[in-house]
Parts: sequence; structure tokens; C-alpha cells
Amino acid sequence: MKKDQVLYKIKESGLVAIIRAESSLQAVKTVDACVEGGLLSIEITYTVPGATDIIKELNLKYPSDKVIIGAGSVLDTETARVAILAGAKYIVTPYLNVEVVKLCNRYQIPCMPGAMTVKEVAQCIEAGADIVKVFPGEVLGPKFIKAVKGPMPYVTMMPTGGVDLDNIPQWIKAGADALGVGGNLVGSAKNGDYNTITQKAKEFLQKIKTARSEIEPVK
Repeated sequence: MKKDQVLYKIKESGLVAIIRAESSLQAVKTVDACVEGGLLSIEITYTVPGATDIIKELNLKYPSDKVIIGAGSVLDTETARVAILAGAKYIVTPYLNVEVVKLCNRYQIPCMPGAMTVKEVAQCIEAGADIVKVFPGEVLGPKFIKAVKGPMPYVTMMPTGGVDLDNIPQWIKAGADALGVGGNLVGSAKNGDYNTITQKAKEFLQKIKTARSEIEPVK
């Protein structure tokens, strides 16, 4: 799948599931539950044991034109390259690492570095980032996105952290192009409850769809 297609699908669905798990088995089951709920953009973080092998396994299990598997918590170029070779369709970092962005652009893989100030957002764009990860979202809040979109309306932004079912409308109406959700979506995996994840995936996607439909078109 080409870079522009990956970005289109992520923005179209508006939701990326961030997978942090205690084992490979738990991670895979969590992904299966998300997919069953219609969530097709999955971020396997490199805090999960055996993350590279999980990415490989999921790419064999699911067609790349259906489920988009990415890698998160990527801190350096070595990890980014390993993830890409394993089949990661996008790379997410908690902060801007210019060399990681360069590597991703070299292989035409979308890169989403984290930022928490207006200056950092600008630096991400200047470095060639495709989507700016607003992180930590629970600290910055929806108003941060609205403020940034004032002088930089062209920036594609995805808040991560602090996104839940109740505040989705605020994030979307503030200008978020997609939402990254971890514990508030997949937290029940720790208790072996995957049915709740499937149900929540459906609820998150519907909430995003509804919030988008309520935004008045620009006149």
C-alpha cells in the first residue's frame, strides 16, 4: 500500500488503536478484538514484548489493504528500520527525531512524531512529518489543537492520551484529524475481556462519525 493510501485510510477512519500489552498473545488478541469491532488502524508499540514478530504475524494474518499495522514508541532509526522491514505501514514516535523522519521518508512510510508546543509542531512539519502526534493529549487538551490550527490550518494532527468516548466531540470539533487511543479502548485486555474492546471500538468509531457530521461546513 502506498504512503498516500495509508494516510487516507487513517484519516478516513479517524481512529488508531494503541496496543500496549504484557505479552505477544495478549497483543494479538487485542488486535483481533479491535478488528472485529471495525477498527482497522493498529499501532503496535515497542513496549510490547516481541513487537517486531507481532507486526510480522499480523501482516501475514490480515491483508494490508484492510488492516493497517504500524509501530509506536519508536525512539531511534534502528528500531524504525526493523519495524518497516517487519511490515509496519507507519511509524509513531513520542517526540521528534529528525533522523527517524528522514528514514521514513526515504522508504515512503508515514511518520507521526510527537509534539507538545507550537514550536515543536512547526519543527515536525519542517522535518517532513506526515501527521503530528499531539502528546500528551491529556495535558494539552482540545484547545491546543484549535490554537495551532489558527496560524497553521494545514497541519494534520492526532492527539494521543486522554481521548475517551466523552470528549471525542471536543477533539474533532477542535480540528483533530484522527485520534490515538490506548487504555481507554483496550484496557480491559489486562483482565482477559476482549468483548469489551470490540464493543468500545464500535462506539469510538460511531462517536467520531457523529462528531464529524455535526461540524458545519465552511461557508
